[in-house]
Amino acid sequence: MRFTTTVLQARKTATGLPVPESVLDELGGGRRPAVVVTLDGGYTYRSTVGAMNGQFLVPLSAEHRAASGVAAGDEVEVTLEVDTLPRELAVPDDLATALDAAGVRTAFDTMSLSRRRALVDPVAQAKAPETRQRRIDKAVETMRDATA
Repeated sequence: MRFTTTVLQARKTATGLPVPESVLDELGGGRRPAVVVTLDGGYTYRSTVGAMNGQFLVPLSAEHRAASGVAAGDEVEVTLEVDTLPRELAVPDDLATALDAAGVRTAFDTMSLSRRRALVDPVAQAKAPETRQRRIDKAVETMRDATA
């Protein structure tokens, strides 16, 4: 589905792409489908349609804005396709080992991609070994709390 929209400044730094309800109806993936987003026929990324303040939006992160060269207020041509590929996330070996040792790996694996990413990304982005270990410990504790 192709449509033109204006990049919405939702909050201080949050931006999104408003999606007309008619586009969602024609897309056929439900109200909050996983989608492949293409901006102005060039830059492509994977996301999920969400809802905020009574309208449907595809999030547009700072990373995607920079890579695509668009900003809040810009008019863009958007192409949406239902994303049928499985959502996978590479879990660092040391985090996987810690989750297994704590007995929470199965619970972790059943979480949504975004919730798993919220635990994995800080570990993967840590530069110092001490920081990485603290973040692994925090992820394990978060999972223990979630399964308690």
